[in-house]
This record gives sequence, structure tokens and C-alpha cells, in this order.
Amino acid sequence: MEPDPTTRPPTDSRRWIAFAVVLAAGFMDLLDVTIVNVAVPSIQADLHAAYSQIEWIVAAYVLAFAAVLITGGRLGDIFGRKRIFLIGMAGFTLASAACGLSTDPAMLIAARFVQGAMAGLMVPQILAIIRVTFADHERGRAIALYSGVGGSASAVGLSLGGLLVQWDLFDLVWRPIFLVNVPVGILALGAAAAVMKESRSPAAPRLDVVGMILAIGAVLLLVYPLAEGRRLDWPAWTFVMMAASAATFAVFVAYERYRARTVGSPLVDLTLFRSRPFAIGLGSWLLFWIGLGGFFLVWTLFMQAGLGWTPMRAGLTAVFFAVGAGIGAGVSVSVLAPRFGRRVLIVGGLVNAAGFGLYGWLATHYGAEIASWQMVFPLIVTGAGFGMVVAPTIDLLLGQVPAREAGSASGLLNTGQQLGTALGVALVGVVFFTQLDHDSARGVDTVAPEVRAELAAVGVPEQARDEILANFRACVLDRSAQVDPTVVPDSCRAGAERSSSGVGQVLTTAGMRANAVNFANTFERTLWYGIGVLALVCLGFLALPRSAKLEHHEIDIDATDPQPVGV
Repeated sequence: MEPDPTTRPPTDSRRWIAFAVVLAAGFMDLLDVTIVNVAVPSIQADLHAAYSQIEWIVAAYVLAFAAVLITGGRLGDIFGRKRIFLIGMAGFTLASAACGLSTDPAMLIAARFVQGAMAGLMVPQILAIIRVTFADHERGRAIALYSGVGGSASAVGLSLGGLLVQWDLFDLVWRPIFLVNVPVGILALGAAAAVMKESRSPAAPRLDVVGMILAIGAVLLLVYPLAEGRRLDWPAWTFVMMAASAATFAVFVAYERYRARTVGSPLVDLTLFRSRPFAIGLGSWLLFWIGLGGFFLVWTLFMQAGLGWTPMRAGLTAVFFAVGAGIGAGVSVSVLAPRFGRRVLIVGGLVNAAGFGLYGWLATHYGAEIASWQMVFPLIVTGAGFGMVVAPTIDLLLGQVPAREAGSASGLLNTGQQLGTALGVALVGVVFFTQLDHDSARGVDTVAPEVRAELAAVGVPEQARDEILANFRACVLDRSAQVDPTVVPDSCRAGAERSSSGVGQVLTTAGMRANAVNFANTFERTLWYGIGVLALVCLGFLALPRSAKLEHHEIDIDATDPQPVGV
């Protein structure tokens, strides 16, 4: 017998332990989106991976997550949230072990796909479990805490990843960034099995298998050519695949409408988009993660491939972004959003954009000489804006739809986040490396006078200096044109073979400075791309109703809410 839907969930003395479990699960998911970025050079060197494979190691997780997320929510409705949560957590833990034990890029990419898919089963259950576990007066505090932790997890991933790679625990180099999930996952599984309540929807929908296949196909047909196109010089099939993605998405929309009229239980409830504020807000949310997903990737490349910093230095520098994100998330959820509504999101986007602008100016102003302490303020500003957008957005956008549709809307917002991140990684790879190639002479022009003086100081004749500088220019230009920034072109090898030890040292140091100047300028240009995306995000949030406040569906128990069915 189903419980009375108007009955309030009884107070559970173990509710905060259950909350700690789902908080850890959500944190592990968001952590794994970015923790790989800081370990990219180590993974690439250890597994001898091509840069396109590295892009897939980063993007595979979020792609699989986005593809499975809505389906995972449906499975929780049908078979029980606790059961699907435990399956997802167990699979996530095993996939993390497989990532850490991978022996080649293909194995790691496959393990990352599985890891993301298992997260797609696990994460959709979190808000529903919080709903069932907490009484009305505590639920808002739990949601705010969960949002605040989520707002800083991405940056913490960069910091923790840097530390784990630098420490080289047990001579495992990059592998502990995945293996750390194993003991955490085992402990979470035991705690969840003991203290978590089971729940499911009293009117469980049926699984939309055809819709799921069409959705996955549309995503993969778009992202695969974006990831592979530049490496292969954009063959015709890449454009054919992107056109096929648009066609597949159109078929998906048509099928979902048909299913809603006939069988019912579509994968995506398209009636949500009748709310213009929700539709525009969802588009803004997707754009936000396209901009920020790309930022995390190029930020790490700038610090490590450009400036030559160690993973630990890059990771510890990223702490300041996490500090800003924590401040922005905490203040926006608890103080600002309840009072100012959608204006918090607009201000957050503007603050984030200002942080990008300041960061880009400092990068080009100081170039190779930029220090970690000079990044502190722009990172705190960027993080604060990020937190002000991320933490309250789901609550604010859910406030635009009826309570009975809150679950479906939440699934769409989570899917938008993961899909936006995957697209951001793919798109910014095109923007960043194309710009690096086109503007590569800048670094040579910057260091050439100093190189010429140093060559004269070590006794190189003037005619030989001209030849050495010409070879040096060819080396830097060829290196900037590489898809993989760690590849050493033939022109650089030939120049090194003809150089004496003294000249070779001069050119090596000059090459590092020129590379840093090129990366700094390209990083700044790419941040302007991010600023443009954030401007569109702010315009989208501006379309939300002025009266938009924090979402309060969580505190209303109605027939569509998850119902406890026993432990």
C-alpha cells in the first residue's frame, strides 16, 4: 500500500549521516569533472597519449553523465532511489579503480565513460533522497549546503589533483586521482546501505528507451567531430556528423511529442519549455557551462604547458578559485538570492566576466614572469562570480515551473551542466589552439632582442646569429602549430643538433619564454571568448521574471513527491 502523499516524512535520527553520504557522492562527481585537467601532462607522458585522446579522457566522463542522467532519474522513480543510488555508487567506485589501473589511453577513456554513466545513475537520486530524509524546516538548509559544496568542488578538483600528482604516492604518479575514490566509495556504500531510506514515485513512469538512444546519438554526433576535427584538418565527414546531430535532435523532439500523446512517460517533458523564462534560463545555464568548462581546461594548460609550472603549484594556485567559489555560493544561497532573485545570477555572471578580464590582462602584462600571488585576486573574483551563478541557479529556475514538473526540470538542468561542460572542452580546444597557431610569432618577436644579445655574449658571429634566430623562429612557429603542445617538431630537433651547449641553453631558455608569452596571449584571447559567452548568459538571466525567488517546491509534499517505502 502506498503511503498517504500528504504525510510528512518522520524525523530520522540518522538523517545527517545519510546527508553526508549523498553530499560525498555529489562532491565526488563534481570533483571528477575537473580533477583530470591538472593531471593531463602526467597522463599524456605516462600513457603516450595523443592530445585528441586526452580531450576524450576529459570529455568522456561528462558525455556519459549527460547521456545517462535523465534515464537515471527515471530508473530511480521505477526501482527506488536508494537502490539505484547504491548501484551507481558501486559502479562509480569500480570504474574509478579501472581508471587508476589503466595501462593505455583506450582503457582509460572506456573507464571514464563507465565512471560518468555510473555517476549518471547516482547523482539524480540525491535531491530526491534529501527531500524524503528532511522535514520542511531543515530541507532548505540541506539544499543550500549541497549547493555551496557543489559550487566549489570543481576548483577543489584542480587543487587536489595537483597535490596528488606532485606527491606521487607509491610511485603511482597520476593514478591516485582516481584511486582515492575507492576507499571513499566503499565507506559511502556501507553508510548508505545502513542509514538511507528507500523511496520511489507512487506513479512510476515507464522508461523511454528510444528517446534515450536518440538523445545519446545527438550528443555524440555533435561532440565527436568537434574533438577530432582540428587534429584531422576538418574532413568533410566532421561537418556531415554535425548536421546529422541537428537532424537527430529534431527527430528526438518529434518522437518525445509523439510519445507524450500516446504511450506517455517521455524521457523529456517538453511542456516545460512552454515556460519562456525556464526555456531561456536553461539555455543560459547551458551557455554558462560551455564557457566555464572550457576555462578549466585552458587555465590548466596555461599554468603547466605555458608557464611550465608543476602540478602542485598549479593545484595550489587553484585553491583561490575554490575560496572565491565557496564565498560566492554561500552568500548567494543564504543571503542574496532569497532577497534579490534573478539579479544575483546577473551580477554573478558580470563578476565572473570581470575576473576573466582582469586575469587575461595580468597574463599578457606579466607573461612568463607572472607569479601565483598575482593570480590570487582575479581567481577569487572569478570564483566568487562562479559561485554566485552555480549555487542558486537550480533553485531559481525551478521556481519558474509547476511543482509537479520540478523533478523533470531538475534533470534537464543537470543534463545541461554536463553537456555544456563537454561542449566547452571541445569548442575551446578549437579556439585556443587555432589562436595559439595564428599568433605564435608574438613570442619570438618578444624574446628576439634578448636572444640576439645573449648569442653575441657567448661569441656567436653576427651571420650565424641571423641563421640561429631564423631556425629558432621556425621551431617556435612549428611548435605552436602542433595539436599536442608537448610534441617537439623536427625543426626544433634539427636546431638543437646544430647548436653548441652554450647556444643550446640560450635557445632552450628563450623558447620557454616565447612559449609562455604565446600561451599568455592566447589564454587572454580565449578568456575574451568566455566573457562573450558570459554576456549572453547574463542577457538570458535578464529574461527571467523580476519576481523570481528561491524555489520552494522542496517544502511542499504532494502526490508527485518521492514516497518512502521502507528501508
